[in-house]
Amino acid sequence: MEKVDLRRTLDGYRARQGEFRLLDVPETRYLMIDGAGDPNTSSSFEQAVRTLYPTAYALKFIGRERTDLDFVVPPLEGLWWADDMDAFTADRDKSQWRWTLMLMVPDWLDDDVIAAALEAVAPKEPPRLADLRVEVLAEGRCVQTLHIGTFDDEAAALQTMHHGFIPSHGLRMTGRHHEIYLSDFRRTAPQRRRTILRQPVTARE
Repeated sequence: MEKVDLRRTLDGYRARQGEFRLLDVPETRYLMIDGAGDPNTSSSFEQAVRTLYPTAYALKFIGRERTDLDFVVPPLEGLWWADDMDAFTADRDKSQWRWTLMLMVPDWLDDDVIAAALEAVAPKEPPRLADLRVEVLAEGRCVQTLHIGTFDDEAAALQTMHHGFIPSHGLRMTGRHHEIYLSDFRRTAPQRRRTILRQPVTARE
């Protein structure tokens, strides 16, 4: 049985530290759960993680049975925003943050497989299953880079991205700040975490 590792096959999972790269991201379907507040103290954040992963593994196993195609569960991802985006780069006021946690759904899995996975995981009573939705994210043109280190140390890279690279290329930010957690932050030392930082952009008028 073929086993696909999307981290190795999709361009959107490619980034280098210190390099800002423009790329076109195709429409992608995700399992999503929304929340707000400091992820370090928000119980809803931890509950979202505990809901997304069992659902993704149910997708993996049911999809394998029905399609004869296995896959490595993709890394956790998150969309982040605030009324004032300086809350991410200047004062890091996490109480103002809002977020959507996500896990990618491989494009060969159809709605029937997703429905079966949700039905299969329900008896396990994931804490936020009622809040989970499946949605297509259309980001289009984006800029991204790789950050290695703690989440709080992202501010310098974001400052360069937002106020340096993006305007210098005749672009402006659109959509929501996107992070892809290549390292499992529950098991990786903060200084060794590898995180892709992505920002959708459009031409500046």
